[in-house]
Amino acid sequence: MNIIDEPVPGIEWSPAPSVDNPSPELGERIGRLLASQPFAVLCTQGGGQAYGALVGFAYSPCLTALAFSTPITTRKYRLLEASSQIALVVDSRSRHPDDMMQVEAVTVTGRAMRLAEDQARGEWASQIGVRHAYLRDFLKAPTTAVFRVDVCRYFYVARFQEVTQWVPGPTG
Repeated sequence: MNIIDEPVPGIEWSPAPSVDNPSPELGERIGRLLASQPFAVLCTQGGGQAYGALVGFAYSPCLTALAFSTPITTRKYRLLEASSQIALVVDSRSRHPDDMMQVEAVTVTGRAMRLAEDQARGEWASQIGVRHAYLRDFLKAPTTAVFRVDVCRYFYVARFQEVTQWVPGPTG
């Protein structure tokens, strides 16, 4: 298994039903939503103020981690360095502008960690670049930080107000 949690060939992973994971299909729906949407709103806080920023992201196939990049000269970077607890919001509203009941959304909670200049950073930068080709040069810059988010849980919303919590399980 590599750093991005690619599945082991021949082994299928799916979450087991539990209190936190009411159905294995929920993980599949979340995966499809993440695959269909290239951007997320990163939610941070600092100095008693909430802050949201749009980020292009990549995610591991098992949904236990996500990654995004940012210049080190931004407020976003400073807030991430000060507090690792974040949320990311991904939704499908652009596909259903006239019908809120069709919109799906997920709030991802977790801890963001800046990746050092090593294999992990390189692999995640590559995955971000696959989803966002226009960021490839940006990702190579020494002034760009790559952050990995270790996912704690997902809050999935369908039909405007049906909220279900899902916790990704271990891989393989």
